[in-house]
Amino acid sequence: MSGAQMKFLPVATAETAEYWAGCRRHELLIQRCADCATYQFYPRLMCTACTGRSLEWVRASGHGRVRSFTIVRRAVAEAYAAEVPYVVALIELDEGPTMMSNVVGCSAEQVRMDMPVEVVFEDWTGDVTLPKFRPRAAGTAAR
Repeated sequence: MSGAQMKFLPVATAETAEYWAGCRRHELLIQRCADCATYQFYPRLMCTACTGRSLEWVRASGHGRVRSFTIVRRAVAEAYAAEVPYVVALIELDEGPTMMSNVVGCSAEQVRMDMPVEVVFEDWTGDVTLPKFRPRAAGTAAR
C-alpha cells in the first residue's frame, strides 16, 4: 500500500443511504414531503416545513444556480493538492433546496453568482459517487 493520503469519503447513515445509492446510479435524489409537498436537502427524518414524517425520495432535475462560492487555492489535505484551484459552491436546485458541491467543467475564474449549472457525477470508488455541478449549456431548459 502506498503512503498517499486518501480523500475524505462520505459515510452513509440511515437517513442518507438512499441518497448515496442514487448517486451511485447517477441520479440526484432529494426528499419531498408527501404531506406538504416541500422539497428538502440534506436528508432528514422529518419535514423541515411541517414536521411531517411522510418523506419520499424523488429524482431532482439536476439543474440549479450558483448562490455562493469560494475558490480553494490551498488544498485542505495532500489528497486534494492536484485539484487546486477548485470551487466549493452552494447550489440552489430548481426544486428549492440548497446543497454544497463543487463546480467543475470550467476554470475556477469562470464561476459566477447565479450561474446556471447541471449535475454530473464523479465516481470515486466502487461505493462512493459524488454529485458535482458544471455550467449548464446556453439554451438548456430546466426540467
